[in-house]
This record gives sequence, C-alpha cells and structure tokens, in this order.
Amino acid sequence: MTETPRPATLDSLTATAKQAASKGLPPVHLWNPAYCGEIDMRIATDGSWHYLGTPIGRPALVKLFSTILRKDPERYVLVTPVEMVGIVVEDAPFIAVAMDRQEENGAQRLQFRTNVDDHVTAGPDHPLRFAPDVKGGLKPYVHVRGDLWAKVSRPVFYDLVALGEERMIENKLMFGIASDGAFFPMIEADRLTDL
Repeated sequence: MTETPRPATLDSLTATAKQAASKGLPPVHLWNPAYCGEIDMRIATDGSWHYLGTPIGRPALVKLFSTILRKDPERYVLVTPVEMVGIVVEDAPFIAVAMDRQEENGAQRLQFRTNVDDHVTAGPDHPLRFAPDVKGGLKPYVHVRGDLWAKVSRPVFYDLVALGEERMIENKLMFGIASDGAFFPMIEADRLTDL
C-alpha cells in the first residue's frame, strides 16, 4: 500500500529550507518530490507573507521561504528535495522596492532590489512587462527568476516613468524603458496621460 504524503508543517519546511539554502539559492527547478497538498500560506498583493491568516513578522523567515518558491503551471509551490506544498499568491510573489540607475557608454542599466533582497538588472534576461490594471493604468513587473516576477512598487514606477523615452516600434510611437540593451514598451506615446 502506497503511503500518501502528509502535508508539510511550517517547522519541517523551515528546517529543510535552511539546509537547502545553506549553499546559496537552491536549485528548486531540479526538485520534484511528491506533492503534499496545500499549506495555509499566502503572499498578499503588497508582498507580505501570511501563515494561518497571520503575517509572518520575521523578514529572515520570509526571505528563506522565498528561496524555495517556484511557479509550476498549475500553482505556486514551496519545494524542497523531500516535499512540495502549494501556496496562494495574490499577484506577484515579490515587490521591487528600489531601483538603481547606472550608465555605461551612454546606455542605462536599471537594477532592482526586491522586498526579499533579490537583485536583478532589467534587460534581455530579466524583462520588464506592463499589465493593465483595473483602473485603466498599468502595473509594472520585473522578472526575477524561473517564472517568478516582482511587481514594481508605486514609488519605483514613478522613477521608471521619469526615465522613459519614446521610440518607434512596428510603426507606432511607443513610450517605454531602456535597460541593458533592451527596450520595454510601456504604452503608446499618445496615451501617456493615462499613466
């Protein structure tokens, strides 16, 4: 008789995650343990993590869990070599809370820092994307790793808009952001007032 995997507990996830993360960012894309079901963990739209309905107040614990987070086609999961549990992510799992602009040979590079201290440079490997929001504006995101994205915080979005420029893309004048040799169209230039 095959034993059904039991749901993970916060303690077991924490212990296994600490062990896995001791050598840097764990290779979660290589791990395929048995699915143990859902755990009552949620990442809210503001980037806060909650367990059993209560915010996780220890930033080090949130950062640890962020290293074992993966987006599978059907759900977000926390995965270790021995267990995998589903969690709820209301929007994006991370928030880009700071941006640093550097210039090299006349070209800009935009580096983002997330709420869990991931650092990524927007460019071909870490694109920016802009999704419509319910109020008619845009929600900006930057790719972090795997299929995980960070929503750009409102103050950082204002900084992005200030660095924007217009370029012709497929015979349309587009307003967007250049970084690390790539250009990310945001909106048609004649709709700038919508932002």
